Amino acid sequence: MAAQTRQPWATGAAEVAEALGVDPAAGLAADEARRRRERHGPNRLARAAGRSVGRILLEQFKSIVIIILALAAVLSLVFGDLPETVAIAAVILINGGIGFVSEWRATRSMEALRKIGRPHARVRRDGAEAQVDTEALVPGDVVILDAGDIAPADLRLVAAHGLTVDESALTGESVAVGKSADPVDGGVALADRGSMVYRGTTLVEGSAEAVVVATGMATELGRISQLTEEVQEELTPLERRLERLGRRMAALVFSAAAVIAVVGLLSGHTADLILRTAVALGVAAVPEGLPIVANLALARGMWLMARRHALINRLPAVETLGATDVVFTDKTGTLTQNRMTVRRVVTPAGDTAIDAGGAAGEGGDPLLHRALELGALCANASLPPEGAEDQQAQGDPTEIALLEAAAAFGLRRPRLLEEKPETREESFDPGAMMMATFHRAGGRFEVAVKGAPHAVLEACTTVAAAGGDRDEPLSDDRRRRWVELAEDLGDQGLRVLAVADRTVDDDRVEPYRDLRLVGLVGMHDPPSEGVRELIRSCREAGVRVIMVTGDHGRTAAAIARQVGIAEDEHPRVILGRDLPDEQAMSDDDRRRILDTSVFARFSPEQKLNLVDVFQDAGHTAAMTGDGINDSPALKKADIGIAMGRRGTDAAREAADMVLADDAFASIVQAIRQGRVIFDNIRRSVMFMLCTNMAEVFAVAAAVAVEALKTGTAAETPLLLPLLPLQILYLNMLTDVLPALALGVGKGSDAVMHRPPRPHSESILTRRHWLAVGGWGLLIAACVLAALATGRLALRLEARAAVTMSFLTLGFSKLWFVYTLRRPDSGWWNNTIVRNPWIWGATGLCVVLLVAAVCLPGLSALLKTRSPGPAGWGWIFAFSAVPVLVGQAILAVRGRSTGARTPGRAP
Repeated sequence: MAAQTRQPWATGAAEVAEALGVDPAAGLAADEARRRRERHGPNRLARAAGRSVGRILLEQFKSIVIIILALAAVLSLVFGDLPETVAIAAVILINGGIGFVSEWRATRSMEALRKIGRPHARVRRDGAEAQVDTEALVPGDVVILDAGDIAPADLRLVAAHGLTVDESALTGESVAVGKSADPVDGGVALADRGSMVYRGTTLVEGSAEAVVVATGMATELGRISQLTEEVQEELTPLERRLERLGRRMAALVFSAAAVIAVVGLLSGHTADLILRTAVALGVAAVPEGLPIVANLALARGMWLMARRHALINRLPAVETLGATDVVFTDKTGTLTQNRMTVRRVVTPAGDTAIDAGGAAGEGGDPLLHRALELGALCANASLPPEGAEDQQAQGDPTEIALLEAAAAFGLRRPRLLEEKPETREESFDPGAMMMATFHRAGGRFEVAVKGAPHAVLEACTTVAAAGGDRDEPLSDDRRRRWVELAEDLGDQGLRVLAVADRTVDDDRVEPYRDLRLVGLVGMHDPPSEGVRELIRSCREAGVRVIMVTGDHGRTAAAIARQVGIAEDEHPRVILGRDLPDEQAMSDDDRRRILDTSVFARFSPEQKLNLVDVFQDAGHTAAMTGDGINDSPALKKADIGIAMGRRGTDAAREAADMVLADDAFASIVQAIRQGRVIFDNIRRSVMFMLCTNMAEVFAVAAAVAVEALKTGTAAETPLLLPLLPLQILYLNMLTDVLPALALGVGKGSDAVMHRPPRPHSESILTRRHWLAVGGWGLLIAACVLAALATGRLALRLEARAAVTMSFLTLGFSKLWFVYTLRRPDSGWWNNTIVRNPWIWGATGLCVVLLVAAVCLPGLSALLKTRSPGPAGWGWIFAFSAVPVLVGQAILAVRGRSTGARTPGRAP
């Protein structure tokens, strides 16, 4: 076989066939096809391995928090403390189970969306037509295509008859494009290669014969698939923040353990006792409930989003949209309805705006009716019969729009054909850019023509008179004005067709000559209902919406103005061909890109570069898409959002989230839910760390006090205010239950009236860490005061005194949760008090704390003993101190102007 041409679209069909060693009239011989398959391999794409059950399970145990807990469990097992070991292991398994079940269900939901591809292709081999499996296709095969077929490989057209192809999945172009066997210039973009039909695109009209020029991973679709696989999947912002928090906690645990070990050994305590103390400190410092709270908060967010038609593929992606400040969105079907409609009809008699029910202006213009009649006659599409609302229109969206506009004026095509039967059709010719039909009218024939304005105008010699009495010559000056008018309509975001007619005596004549121009018809894909208000909501929330489309620049600019993405009359549009390579991109180029909100005619590589530019500038980027060409950018973005209804398999598999309803409103709801989830997680982390730091400070203070008792360390046992199992009991119950209740809060109404968090902001900022330290010291002081009161004032034995410090900490945690309200909210009317889960968690935890002392088996396990009525009184007194101080601080902060700023984060 001769070497394949590098640019088959720019080479004649006969030369391409010769280079591939095939005669299109006979096709390949079966033996030759077999040899080529051995050489090129099967015609299939390399599919990325899905996330296995084992991988999903393993990913649940990778966090630093889980690793610290595992080390604590191992040390407890070495010391023979089986209850502590079992308890810590249970925490690890519960967390892993929650995350695993949530992500496994999400994976199954995504797999259920995958479609089954077309299994066979019609080819010519050994001079005869045959059906073969698409995987058996090889370069040089001659493929026969009809309307409705999906191209099974990259094909160079040999012959085309009225062929139009829907390339939206590959190029993003929303309107089917005409194709022909004529070569085009070698340097044109993929969307302009009219002599090629690419794998995965759909034939809308016509038929064709073509020769296979590339199969499998060598196709354009395969190249994009490979590009997607090469993109490194990014950690979500939440994953990065939790990882940073985990590393800080690990550093804190190991540093504190090391200090205590040195101090304890210098004080004369045994190594065994010091290691046990270090385990207690490690258990105290680690927020064991954090993974559980984060996973359950995210899982509940996943469930809420599913109710709003958003399916989540990866659990942390639920929160990512809350951190997003840039949303790259396609135009067709997301911002628009993906439904062409006629909006303007311009005739020599006037300019008429059209709505769904007819003309918005004067409807008696005979030229208006004639223009709509010509559009309905010169078509192959069909509308459902009258009264059959449950049926769908069939055919090209442009022709459907023409039929619907004509029907609104009572001009239904079946009735028109009864009056004027069709005798001949001249199918759409991509070269001529026109289509014509002949109709018997009396003893003569009417020719109805529609097509690209410049092509139709070139074929016209006259123009219909405004009064309709007689035709007028179409001079060059008049023709130029009509061309300018068509361009003006295009600048308004309309797709423009010209309609013309002619009356002849014979239906065998050339249709495209001596035509009479009747008018221009402007169509557009209308914006989705409410999308302008949604984009305004995004802007108020500090989220910038950017359009990235495969459509033409003028159309993109017009739609951007209509939906509110661009407010300028002439917004800047960057075309794909004008985007420099990333390596050659200057600082000025990057600034120009960052200041632009409309990008048109972009290739997959250019979409990737676009995401890179914004991410490098510190933005958290979300990318929407539905086509194969969107897959690499969907995977590269911080969160990829695919369309469920019209999205391709490749797009859905690369995305983190799939919109079942393809609605932009679902994205806005997801942004709100993501922000609420992050606020809830931040509030839960604050709660757990404040109380956990109190445990650390209390244990560390006890060790320091013992170290100051010079010469008595060896004789006096180390009295800790909290035992390891008591700490674990508190952390897993009085920590986790209120934290879970905080994690499922509904959030503030003002959450969408504040800007998104900075890209680099941690879960806890410096302000939060200072608050953690302050509250930790205050609660620890109350715990130690309770211990001292029990030992010194009430003269309790060690076990009862430790019970007092244990219960003081437990009840302090419960009351402290009510200090986590917003400063500008009332002490009673706030999201914490209105959360019924908080009250339920508080009541349950009170029961569990009392049970820790009153139930014999549990009391023995936790080594507690009732401190008596006086002890209980002091417990409630000391535990109330933090909440009283907290409410006083909130009252002071609430009076300040800054605290009353709407939308302030917790």
